[in-house]
Amino acid sequence: MREKQALNQQRPVSRKQAGARDAFLAHSELFRHLPADDLNALHQRTTETSYPSGYVFYRPGDAGSALFLLKQGAVHLYHLSPDGRKLIMATLQPGACFGETLLLEQGQHRHFAEAVSPTRVYSISRHDIEHLAGQRPGVALALFYSVEQRLHQIETQLINTTFKSTLARLAALLLQLAHAQAREQGQLVVTGLTHEELAEHLGVYRETVSATLRELKDLGTIEPGRRHILITSPHLLATLANPELGTGRSAP
Repeated sequence: MREKQALNQQRPVSRKQAGARDAFLAHSELFRHLPADDLNALHQRTTETSYPSGYVFYRPGDAGSALFLLKQGAVHLYHLSPDGRKLIMATLQPGACFGETLLLEQGQHRHFAEAVSPTRVYSISRHDIEHLAGQRPGVALALFYSVEQRLHQIETQLINTTFKSTLARLAALLLQLAHAQAREQGQLVVTGLTHEELAEHLGVYRETVSATLRELKDLGTIEPGRRHILITSPHLLATLANPELGTGRSAP
């Protein structure tokens, strides 16, 4: 099935929801500099929709029809290899926007965008965002800055995949995820991810991640559990994540 259906798409927006939407847009990196009249007009053209986990917003080759702003939940942006392996480029959190490629010349998406939890999203049609960007150059600059950040993420992934070992990349990923999650009694912990999901962040096979986790455990850097990885030596893990510094283990 191409995608699951959106939830509550036709439900009227309550006054409380409208107030939350207005506050969200007014504080967005894209629109917070807009004058009040423009914000009021934008509010009238913004649709709020709920989506279930697994909903695919778009896939490669789809024409960009709307700009999305994530209010609640999480969204993965990813590529699929011909053999079905997933490479996650980014995990978007509330406040992020996606679908910016609608402003590029061809306006076609080059990756998948999929909800990984129940999600609420504000959407603005391509026509409305193009009109606003044409009238307000600051909006266009903010959107292109967002595209530039996404390209930088892709470039970093390409460099790491080419020049770093799986051990170094996994060490860096664990540190990144642990710092993004809440600390438990002063310890760094990665929770809620399977070996398969970690593999999707690196674009490798699950078996490769399982073997590398065992190696990191043997080195005394982590203590794996069921969907729970305790980082026991953050300093050593950081050294392994950056072998180019010359003080850690070199990539093969």
